Amino acid sequence: MKKKKWMLAGIAAVALFVSACGTSTKEDATSIEGGDLLQSVQDAGVLKVGVMGTYQPYNFINEDKDMDGFDADIAKEIAKGLDVDIEFVSQEFSGMIAGLQTGKFDMVASQMTITDDRKKEMLFSDPYITNQVKVIVKDDNTEITSVEDFVGKDIGVGLGTNDETYLRNELMPEVGEFNIRTYDDVITSLKDLDSGRIDATINNMYALKPIIEANGLKIKAVGEPIKSDQAGIAVQLGNEPFIEEVNTILADIKADGTYDEIFMKWFGEAPPKD
Repeated sequence: MKKKKWMLAGIAAVALFVSACGTSTKEDATSIEGGDLLQSVQDAGVLKVGVMGTYQPYNFINEDKDMDGFDADIAKEIAKGLDVDIEFVSQEFSGMIAGLQTGKFDMVASQMTITDDRKKEMLFSDPYITNQVKVIVKDDNTEITSVEDFVGKDIGVGLGTNDETYLRNELMPEVGEFNIRTYDDVITSLKDLDSGRIDATINNMYALKPIIEANGLKIKAVGEPIKSDQAGIAVQLGNEPFIEEVNTILADIKADGTYDEIFMKWFGEAPPKD
């Protein structure tokens, strides 16, 4: 699965050739600058990956104080495919895009949902997971069985997430007004739900199951999935050579069974068929 050095050198040579030719357009300048990421990661010998580090089982700090989880394992396979070491950088999700754009890390592997708006700010890989989002309530709640019951209620959601955008821009205009409370981490929102400080939240059960079990929370999912989201690896715009390499690595680990092993490890079931 590892790419040969001459392939990477070839990409660098193309970038140098284009740079030598030189143009004055902003589009070309961005492309040249962005195309350096693959070579710069290779030169540094390390891939810096932005993650929340608080979103079990996707990315979290384990008992050995190491970054662990589904996202972390996928990122490790990408680093392996690039033949470099990996360094995880913890970042609250609300600051994830800014952290990427300022160079705090090379890429994001933290359940960054692929959306049209985000494509204007970041370049995404092919999706590496699809999550179904459901309504989550306290286990004795019988008033809320779907999003139509959110009107007038306090609904918790992750700050800066695609779910927050969905609640504000799509759901509220459709069903009516409700109060949105934002959180920097999932655990706090679920504890507030368990204690009755909010009436409901939306999330996927892959994310909730280990948190519910670890904290003894009395909450449940209700109704049918309200939407499904696809997450991808995100980098700064203009880094097509890097993303092409990532897409090749993702395809390789799916073909050789590595992806299935990682999925089973964290979710206890085989990944759904495309």
